Amino acid sequence: MSRGVLLFGLLVFVALAVAGLITGAIGAGFAQDAASKAAGETAEGILPKPAVHLPPQVVAPGGAYDHYVEFLHAEHKEIKYGEGKLDEHEHEVLEEGPYKGTNFIVTNTLLSSWIASIVLVGIFVIGARRAQMVPGRLQNFCEIAIEALLRFVEGTVGPGRSRLLFPVIATIFLFVVINAWIGLLPIYPALGTLVDGRIEVHLLRPAGTDINMPLALALVSFVFVEYLGLRMLGFSYFGKFVRVGSLKRGLSALFRFKILDAFQGLLDFFFVGPLEAFSEFVRLVSFTFRLFGNMTAGEILVLISAFLVPFIATVGVYGLELLVGFIQGLIFAGLTLVFAAIAMTAHEHEEHEEHH
Repeated sequence: MSRGVLLFGLLVFVALAVAGLITGAIGAGFAQDAASKAAGETAEGILPKPAVHLPPQVVAPGGAYDHYVEFLHAEHKEIKYGEGKLDEHEHEVLEEGPYKGTNFIVTNTLLSSWIASIVLVGIFVIGARRAQMVPGRLQNFCEIAIEALLRFVEGTVGPGRSRLLFPVIATIFLFVVINAWIGLLPIYPALGTLVDGRIEVHLLRPAGTDINMPLALALVSFVFVEYLGLRMLGFSYFGKFVRVGSLKRGLSALFRFKILDAFQGLLDFFFVGPLEAFSEFVRLVSFTFRLFGNMTAGEILVLISAFLVPFIATVGVYGLELLVGFIQGLIFAGLTLVFAAIAMTAHEHEEHEEHH
């Protein structure tokens, strides 16, 4: 029985692989006529050529959405027929840009982040509300996730401070992972508004592909780290940025004509301190573009693989993206944890160095 099921599954796998190769863009390329190839046209299989809109798209009904759809129509018409074919209203729409006005706009990435937040909160609320001595599957999953994350935090800062850092670190990790994983659901690219016969306005899109979400998380991480530094060390936390002690030692050594000591002290004050402050703000850029780049590249990879060879070929890409989403969440949360630990212990290290 098991051998028959295995053989049947293997036959289905091979059939889907062959069907994907034939019906995808690769198979369509072999059947494409010479004139189309000479014109440089892309062969399309059962799926249209993917078009990735890097800016988020307006999805909430209203004036902003209507204007956005008009903008896409005008943009497509300009690309296809040239600027001379546009009427006066279409020219005005293009000049105003895709986002009209300064009102609050609901985009597909913002909607996706709301869904991810609801899913994340719902899982843990239901798992905690029905807690039992003998845990069920959902409660067991929640307990395993929380315990693993708590041990991860304890391994860096110790049991004493882990409870202070755990809520923010765990939230960042789970939010990044859930946002990355729900974006792999097939329903995401299938829902949207047709523009010129194709889905151009997608209802849902992974929030990580909108640079605003990684930037918001980076700001949360930055504020959290600086807050911890101030809370644990007080205003002496700013001592690693403005090194008054180094300035005093440098000037004192200068008056005593100890040139090397004076150079070291003044270098520490005028260069190392500002460099430390600059590195704090550079984290905003590195955190933002690391997550944004990986999430956007993953979405493009999924679309391209499905376009070239549908069905089976995308399974491997999906597995890779599941791993990438987990790794990105771990990196973002892990770096925030490390920087928080450094911020809370920096003053102790400085005192140790001064003592020696």
